[in-house]
Amino acid sequence: MSTQAPEGEAAPRPGPAQGPAQEPTQGSTERQLLSRSAGGSGVPSAWQRARHRLRGEDPVIAWASALALGLLALFLRLWHLGRPAEFEFDETYYAKDAWSLINHGYVQGYVDDANDQILDGTVRGLWDGEPSMIVHPEVGKWLIGLGEKLFGMDPFGWRIAAAVIGSLMIVVMVRLVRRLTRSLTLGLVAGVLLMLDGMQFVLSRLALLDIFCAFFLLCAVAAIAADRDWFRRRLADRLPAQVDGGFGPVRGLLLRPWLIVAGVSFGLAAGTKWTAAYPLAAFGVLVWLWSAGARRSFGVRGAWLRSALVDGLGAFSQLVLVALVVYVTSWTGWLVHASQYEEHLSSTQYTQFTGSGHCDGESFVSDDPDPDARWPTATEPDASGLGEVVQSLRSLWYYHQDVYTFHTHFLNCATHTYQSQPSGWLFLNRSVGVAADTGIEPGTRGCTAPEGSDCLRQVLLIGTPVLWWGGCIALLFSCVMWVLARDWRHGVAVVGTASTWLPWLLYDERPIFLFYAILTLPFLVLSVTLGIGHLIGPSREPTARRTIGVVVSGSFVVLVLLNFAWFWPIFTNQLLTHSQWLGRIWFERWI
Repeated sequence: MSTQAPEGEAAPRPGPAQGPAQEPTQGSTERQLLSRSAGGSGVPSAWQRARHRLRGEDPVIAWASALALGLLALFLRLWHLGRPAEFEFDETYYAKDAWSLINHGYVQGYVDDANDQILDGTVRGLWDGEPSMIVHPEVGKWLIGLGEKLFGMDPFGWRIAAAVIGSLMIVVMVRLVRRLTRSLTLGLVAGVLLMLDGMQFVLSRLALLDIFCAFFLLCAVAAIAADRDWFRRRLADRLPAQVDGGFGPVRGLLLRPWLIVAGVSFGLAAGTKWTAAYPLAAFGVLVWLWSAGARRSFGVRGAWLRSALVDGLGAFSQLVLVALVVYVTSWTGWLVHASQYEEHLSSTQYTQFTGSGHCDGESFVSDDPDPDARWPTATEPDASGLGEVVQSLRSLWYYHQDVYTFHTHFLNCATHTYQSQPSGWLFLNRSVGVAADTGIEPGTRGCTAPEGSDCLRQVLLIGTPVLWWGGCIALLFSCVMWVLARDWRHGVAVVGTASTWLPWLLYDERPIFLFYAILTLPFLVLSVTLGIGHLIGPSREPTARRTIGVVVSGSFVVLVLLNFAWFWPIFTNQLLTHSQWLGRIWFERWI
């Protein structure tokens, strides 16, 4: 069983014959040994660590294993995907918005009884032609609409995109953890744990936006991890064993392809939900720290400042600016129809709710509304050519102000049955019921409950408790390992968790829901997997420590599997008697 190895354990690969990047001499290598391991062997040099490769694993087998796990995940997510045959939770918004986007190019309003007519098979004559106020970006809805275009405007059609993306998320998780740990086994363990989480599973079977945002975010982090390896390897290719002074190499390191991939992924994530902006900022700082650390390990003095100048500016443009361009591009449908929005939606949240206000029931009321105020672009003559592009972009900016005001003012007065405090998300403090068919009498519709009881079907959106609670413990371990042991891999788990979870504490006065933590889940899984790697240890020799580590780690994975299987009926709308259902509702706050 191949488990994670320290970063420097792999033997160095001889470098190409290109100038100064020659294999360090024995003496220079010895001078760079930072310390010795517990076994007494020297820790390899920065040059050696930078040039290591994934070893002992056929890339074909590695990719085939990841894809096979992804196909298994897809099979589970496609099973009875069209049931229940109704709009579940916020599918009522996103499924119709997606259909409008894919067929009309922008989101239009619809008639009051649109849901009933759509479920009866009617899709024509339901949209009124006027733009609708949407409060989330459009990338996820375009993907949902693509599924509807291919498979029809029905529950299967509007959920298939989420099932595919949720399954691909498993593949990306395997590849990311394999890169971080240098172990295919641990990569597959991480993929299995993510596949068996109830929150990820249910969101992969719903036409909501969060699974798309989580997928693109995970892709971005995987690309950033790949960039770290790429950057250090390029440094080693262009350097002798150590730098005598200066910045170190700059040419050949300015264009960083993996950072561009990360920028595109972050742009798509933010183009699905704005919450991706926080991890973009956090991992952007981490990229700079990693780049500076790489230069420092090769002897560059004042590496933090020097790296900010030669690496930071380029990284910012390839990560943040690329993400911004992708994000704005994702609004192309809106921009093409900007005149429609200027005409119909230029007097919404921003103009009415700017300034002070108060709650009147569940609605926000401005103390000094200005119902006649409009976006400046709404009263300007239509421009042409480049001027029209600029005018449309300005309208999009005003629209964003409206959406921001909606989230930060209007929703502060609202309440929801399933809202939860983000401080308790990692402990699964409050689930979300996305569908329920209750009161099924004994002897009807397959109900076998005893007299005086009944049956029900439910889809409950909640994580697999064993995984999440174990993840909380593993996260504490990751904090210790990152700070005290300076293990950068644990830093990925800690920074990812903090940037996707803690910002929500700023918005705990408005209705927010547990499933927003789907962005945090991959980092909890990563933390658990890294902990498993430490339990097993890097040695492949049979020892008591390794045996205990394998037993403990294997038992945890089996417990997650059994826990997922126990909750399977309330993840998949299965028929349960009332007593069977109560056996799965462990806490009153879950209902």
